[in-house]
Amino acid sequence: MSALEFLNSRLSVPSRQLGEPAPSAEQLDRLLAAALRVPDHGKLMPTRLLLIRGETRAKLGTALAAIHRRIEPGVPEAALEKDRERYNFAPLIVCVVARVDEQHAKVPAQEQILSAGCVAYNLLLGAQALGYGAQWLTGWAAYARDAAALFGLAANERVIGFVHIGTAREPAREGPRPDLAKTVGELKL
Repeated sequence: MSALEFLNSRLSVPSRQLGEPAPSAEQLDRLLAAALRVPDHGKLMPTRLLLIRGETRAKLGTALAAIHRRIEPGVPEAALEKDRERYNFAPLIVCVVARVDEQHAKVPAQEQILSAGCVAYNLLLGAQALGYGAQWLTGWAAYARDAAALFGLAANERVIGFVHIGTAREPAREGPRPDLAKTVGELKL
């Protein structure tokens, strides 16, 4: 398969369809090294990665459900159950964190955030290249400052997403793709 064919075959596998095994230690090292090879204006390395696996997944879900109940007292029990279970499917979740220097003299914050987003995307591509399924998710916990303490986030950090990685228990399905004629235009001056 050519590199372009590989890109055109990329599919997200829903996190609920991911199970064991996760990448081996050697595969994970290769995957993380490849994921970090992204455009990085100013060589700031504005990304850090948190691995969530094992019992930590269930503990995280329980802690997030408690936070959700505190910040939204009337939240339905079904939403809290979803919070508790969200991280229990894929054996590995990589939390991609952007470290943003809002005052950097040469590198705008948006470029730093986009660089971290590229890391998340490279995790998807790398997982697929290794034969695993993956899905990039956010959810309310990625944006809630109350949840940031669980991830040890500094004031200048934000969650870009949670990349769930594991073995697909069923084949991913092709979704709708953009219509190039409606998406691509040409600048004419």
